[in-house]
Amino acid sequence: METLFKKHRVLISQTSTETVREMMKSVKWEKQLVSIRGSRGVGKTTLVRQYIKQKYGVNAGEALYCVMDSMYFTTHTLLEVAERFHLMGGKHLFLDEVHKYPTWSKELKEIIDLWPDMKVTFTGSSLLQILNADADLSRRVLSHDMAGLSFREYIRFYKNIELPVHTLEEILKDADAICEEVCQVCHPQTLFEEYLRVGYYPFYDGNEQEYYSRIENVVSFIIDQEITQFCGVDPAYTRKLKAMMLFLANNLPYDVNIAKLSSYLELNKTTVLSYLSYMQRAELLHLLYSDNKSVTKMQKPDKIHIHNPNMLCALSSNLNVGTLRECFVVNQLSVGHTVEYGRTQGDFLIDGKITIEVGGQDKSFDQIADIPNSYVLADSLEFPVGKKLPLWIVGLLY
Repeated sequence: METLFKKHRVLISQTSTETVREMMKSVKWEKQLVSIRGSRGVGKTTLVRQYIKQKYGVNAGEALYCVMDSMYFTTHTLLEVAERFHLMGGKHLFLDEVHKYPTWSKELKEIIDLWPDMKVTFTGSSLLQILNADADLSRRVLSHDMAGLSFREYIRFYKNIELPVHTLEEILKDADAICEEVCQVCHPQTLFEEYLRVGYYPFYDGNEQEYYSRIENVVSFIIDQEITQFCGVDPAYTRKLKAMMLFLANNLPYDVNIAKLSSYLELNKTTVLSYLSYMQRAELLHLLYSDNKSVTKMQKPDKIHIHNPNMLCALSSNLNVGTLRECFVVNQLSVGHTVEYGRTQGDFLIDGKITIEVGGQDKSFDQIADIPNSYVLADSLEFPVGKKLPLWIVGLLY
């Protein structure tokens, strides 16, 4: 047990609390069982360590932080650790990357049953299945999903400029006032161009090539380790998944043709559709449908986007600016909103009622002129022109 305490002290003491994601305030840390799920690289580990340092300090006592792929857990069980920690007066157990411990759900259920006064917070992959795990914890756990940095968070994180969060309703109603507020403290268009290249993941250190290499490593890890573990994909087929990612990154906007994709990958159509579904759950892709309510399990998507603009920049050798804009819009609006493919009426339908067309500065209203509650999101603008709003403004949603 002393080994875990030593690691706790080292890891927590090394954690900087200079810049903290605002998600810190929204997580209900006081609940008995809390999960924080998200894609690799978005900052789950840092958030948890920062909370421990701020709330409990560096030394293990009331709190204990454990990395679940530690060698310690090859000879000790989680249940054993929890029991000893509780006997020593421990109050809050933090389990990082819980999916790397095979019987995590069964032992967590037993822990919260045996010691209802002890809180447990755990992090896991976006693929982590709480509902269908060996022990169903869905009625007991309070789940939080963590995304990468929004455009607003990027400005705060890297430029030390504070901007408030705005709801989509506020953005559509008060765009003039919001843009005025932002433009008083920064030049949003310049920062937005940076964000599209290097702003989504909180590990950019000024070297763009190294940043893209890390993103490629994130994609490879998700495919090699997480999709094989959670989705039952044979490791022999991970090369096919990587080939699919590169094909999509270099052929977007992609008129979804499953037969063509199947032929290119030398896989049957059912397997391709399954792989696409896994990659969406793993936060590698966004699959868009023209009617989310009627989507069936093996239905082909109407449009496919790489998950975020930085991932697209890292993987694509044939970057299309129009695709990059749409990728940004889908990525930002997918946090807290439903995004459907607009088909013939605009590019996207948001929450079943707001039509969005995306384009450059000269984008017109021709395609959505007769559609109520419709807007254009245009690049290279700092202020709105009627219902044509700056593209970057939807980056203020979280």
